[in-house]
Amino acid sequence: MKKISVLLFLTTFFFGSLVKADEGMWFLMNIERLNHRDMQKMGLQLTAEEIYSINNSSLKDAIVQFNGGCTAEVISKDGLLLTNHHCGFDAIAELSTPEHDYLTNGFWAATKKDELKPKSLYVRFFVRMDDVSKRILSKLNDKMTEAEREKAIQQESALIEKENNEGGKYTVSVRSFFQGNEFYYFVYQDYTDVRLIGTPPSSIGKFGGDTDNWEWPRHTGDFSMFRVYADANGNPAEYNVNNVPLHPKVHLKVNTSGVKEDDYAMILGYPGRTNRWMPASGIEQNVKYSYPAWVEASKLGMDQMKVHMDKSDQVRLDYASKYASVANYWKNRQGMIDALTKAKTSKTKAKNEAKFNKWANKPENKAVYGNVISVINAYYSKTNLKARHDNYLQGLVRTSDLAVMPMRIGASIEKALNEKDETKKAESLSKIKGMIEEMYASLYMPLEKDVLAAQLKLYTTKGSEYGLTPFMSDLAKKNNNDFSSYINETAKTSIFASKEALLKFVDNASIEALKADGLYVLSTDIVGKLRNKSDEQMALDAEFQKSYRLLVQGLRVSNPEGKYYPDANSTLRLTYGQVSALPADKRNDAKVNYYTTLQGLIAKYKPNDPEFDLPKRLIELNEKKDFGTYADPSGYMPVNFLTNNDITGGNSGSPVLNGKGELIGLAFDGNIEAMAGDVIFDHKLQKTICADIRYVLFIIDKYAGAKHVVDEMDLVK
Repeated sequence: MKKISVLLFLTTFFFGSLVKADEGMWFLMNIERLNHRDMQKMGLQLTAEEIYSINNSSLKDAIVQFNGGCTAEVISKDGLLLTNHHCGFDAIAELSTPEHDYLTNGFWAATKKDELKPKSLYVRFFVRMDDVSKRILSKLNDKMTEAEREKAIQQESALIEKENNEGGKYTVSVRSFFQGNEFYYFVYQDYTDVRLIGTPPSSIGKFGGDTDNWEWPRHTGDFSMFRVYADANGNPAEYNVNNVPLHPKVHLKVNTSGVKEDDYAMILGYPGRTNRWMPASGIEQNVKYSYPAWVEASKLGMDQMKVHMDKSDQVRLDYASKYASVANYWKNRQGMIDALTKAKTSKTKAKNEAKFNKWANKPENKAVYGNVISVINAYYSKTNLKARHDNYLQGLVRTSDLAVMPMRIGASIEKALNEKDETKKAESLSKIKGMIEEMYASLYMPLEKDVLAAQLKLYTTKGSEYGLTPFMSDLAKKNNNDFSSYINETAKTSIFASKEALLKFVDNASIEALKADGLYVLSTDIVGKLRNKSDEQMALDAEFQKSYRLLVQGLRVSNPEGKYYPDANSTLRLTYGQVSALPADKRNDAKVNYYTTLQGLIAKYKPNDPEFDLPKRLIELNEKKDFGTYADPSGYMPVNFLTNNDITGGNSGSPVLNGKGELIGLAFDGNIEAMAGDVIFDHKLQKTICADIRYVLFIIDKYAGAKHVVDEMDLVK
């Protein structure tokens, strides 16, 4: 047997030129050319045109980006949306009060008039995309600095966006792919009148909590439902009681036949971020410097928040979304550390980078690619301590509003006070008052002070090796790295200590008083340190970006026949695979370990446990085997199932579709064994955890008694 060439092997490792069907997050416009034949072999019954069409309605018209960070799908002719419970978490928490705690108890609107409008929630429909690589690359040359290159890209992108937005009707975004080697533009239409229809109680929608997060077997009803509204002509419109449900171009049919192992499974969604080209030294930096700091700072923030959340229902609701978000990434980053370490991913990549370096230093390649690997390795070596420092500082900012809010509001006040036009100044100050009302509405100062003090101690203790600002260093020495008394004393006299004090200050604001405020000075120092880059660091970054771009370019040039997909960056993608089992697991009562059952869920039940408690009604339905028409033919009530699709964060809420494009499930998680998936895809381990659509329907109909919602859908067998 002939040996596989070094180049072919190397490109396969870095990015998967010999990809299996379950790997890859593909552009819809390239499906016909790159994937359609493989998809048909696996069970797809749709044409490429039925999935993505510019001129005709197609499957992509039923898929939306949900509030900028998740995915949702339209499943009725009246704009009914299905997404994850954790994707709707912000809106559900916002609409909840201690008297009407929808987050804990669930909610279902009896009529359209009962649907609830959150303050800010939008969905984005994908209209079309196109390749503008030649156009943008024609404006660039090898003599440009990275800053000049970026400026030229931005200028041409702005022209492209203006040419395609049809006078502001559409949102247009030009995005870079393959580390700046290709460029595409995307056209979207945004709808901002989106209302909550229903959500299961958190004991169903978040069953298993942080313990089960990223784990299999899983038993979570991770879904919530919304509706998109439009004006009488179907156009986007701000909230108005006269708005009507959107009648979409396409809505998904819902298939209740169930799934079995090896069934075709296709997912469309908006994956957030992957780094499959990441070099070995970048992985090492994440595992040893960045992620441990992220994990430690996140856990500290969670612990501080939890103390106050456990004492007050209002505080619990106000901080529920932030806590859940921090907790999710806390476990994610620890899972990444464990998975990348266990798989020895950086060592494997380092070996292959050495092979690439040999090709790069051949006479015909050396001028362009010869120093790529050495520059990349030097960059990470020089930035390891900075990466750790920045992650401690980002952990502080992520968990403490009080760390950034004074700077943000204060900067706006200063800008307004410098406005010479008195009318514009008054308008700006009025807007600032509105911002203050909004930001302080859910701010609990005792919690904020405790989080900030604890995070400052962690940051100044663990991040000091890279270097603190003179102000922060002096503050740490004076307080012996214990900031509790300092924060409490500073807050007593700060204009940011309460909404009332800040609003009063705005009425008679002065820049001198602002700059003398203790919390403003602290906040400005924190944010300034996070944003500041020395000339040396900017030079390092520029050299690295160029080398990284050339690495990706070189890997593709070395094997032009490779079949490549770009890293995820919150643009619409398609991934295809099959319903796929893991090895037998005694924790799962299912006959084959690709699905879970309601009986298995009940087996995890722990009365009054915050993660594993269950509603009495759900237990009763299981005891009576009252599953309606949603049980599997073999008798069990399905809950979740597994596929081998390639997804990441942002795919939450994505539809799982069968070969006919019918909805069979809802993607909501991955398995922790494959947490290295954002860097390298593992065909043996990587799975997508999905809520079976039959369980979703069962909860809506039999548990919640909201059959009118099910009746809106087109159910098929």
